Amino acid sequence: MLKSNSINILVYVLATGAGLYLFLVLLTFLFQSNLIYFPDSRMTATPHDIGLEYDAVSFKAADGVDLSGWFVPGSSKMVVLFCHGNAGNISDRLDSLQIFHKLGLNTFIFDYRGYGESSGRTTEEGTYRDSEGAWDFLLHKKGFTPENVIVFGRSLGGAIAAHLAMARQPGALILESTFTSIPDLGASLYPFFPVRLLSRFKYSVVDFVGRAHSPILVVHSPDDDIVPYALGTKVYRAANEPKEFLEIAGDHNNGFIVSGDSYVNGLRSFINKYVAE
Repeated sequence: MLKSNSINILVYVLATGAGLYLFLVLLTFLFQSNLIYFPDSRMTATPHDIGLEYDAVSFKAADGVDLSGWFVPGSSKMVVLFCHGNAGNISDRLDSLQIFHKLGLNTFIFDYRGYGESSGRTTEEGTYRDSEGAWDFLLHKKGFTPENVIVFGRSLGGAIAAHLAMARQPGALILESTFTSIPDLGASLYPFFPVRLLSRFKYSVVDFVGRAHSPILVVHSPDDDIVPYALGTKVYRAANEPKEFLEIAGDHNNGFIVSGDSYVNGLRSFINKYVAE
């Protein structure tokens, strides 16, 4: 009798565990976007707060969605088209705006649909259309030429930047703390779930860089606590020449700050080498 009860308890525990696991898998499948996008509509600061002049810009995505951004003027003919990461909005990126301004670069940073003051709901295809709208704004409204546009993407923004570079061929592409694809990243973050089977999102950076032909700089830290360093090196290996790799220090969110001059000088060296005034 005791043995039979123990078996029944074991079966019950296993069945309950399996049910809970399947329930979590179902939740992961149904609410994937909530694991990828963390938009915030609150604007907490502006470039004026760090002493930078800027223009608040309203423009349209390639499919007509109304978007917003900031254009921060610099002293050169080059402009950085800034694709930010998956959380917050443009008001959380003032440190980067200051760095690009010190490098003498114009910067255009924008919010994807559903972020900040941009309208719409965030989707993978939508973020690609958003970056294309930002590109068109720079060329048709601001008069920049493709060879003077540096497309920059950090984290999720790296996937969006790489897709844009594949489609438009800017003067240069900079990918910072970027993964190879969402399924690859998900598998590393959630090893106990069948992420590759469940994922409805791709953001396949390795495919994009393999079809892009702009000079590329891949920036990554071995101490990155979200996107493994190995994924960054795979992105670099998949990219076409000419390409360079800049190793920085620090974790996923503050590596560019922690690395200080080595980060800034690495950007400057790459830009001076590959992007003409």
